Amino acid sequence: MKKLAADAGLHVVVDSAGTGGWHKGELPDPRTREAASRAGYALDHRARQFALGDFDRFDLVLAMDRDNLAQLVRLARGRTSSTPPPIRLLRSFEPGAAADAEVPDPYYGDRDDFDEVVKICERACAGLLAHLRR
Repeated sequence: MKKLAADAGLHVVVDSAGTGGWHKGELPDPRTREAASRAGYALDHRARQFALGDFDRFDLVLAMDRDNLAQLVRLARGRTSSTPPPIRLLRSFEPGAAADAEVPDPYYGDRDDFDEVVKICERACAGLLAHLRR
């Protein structure tokens, strides 16, 4: 998303965080980084856990799957401060995808599965970019 926005001349802040902290401080899975590299992206960020303050930092929060979406919604409901930003599935921006479509987890898959996830994310992010332009 960072690359798409930069290429389009849009200034947006993009960050990534998990709902769990078990990979905190680690680089993305090597297979994910390889698939991203094959598509022209460098993934060099370190994992962090989503924090309640993120609801105040961002205008939109996206989840890759319904389980993480539900966790984010529960976190947002537990807040007593301002109204949280919209929380949506990333693929809800992908043209032609079902509104509840998830980004599949390729962890137990092969190289093709990781490459397919990159393509899914590219399509969804292109749809998100079109949404932001509107």
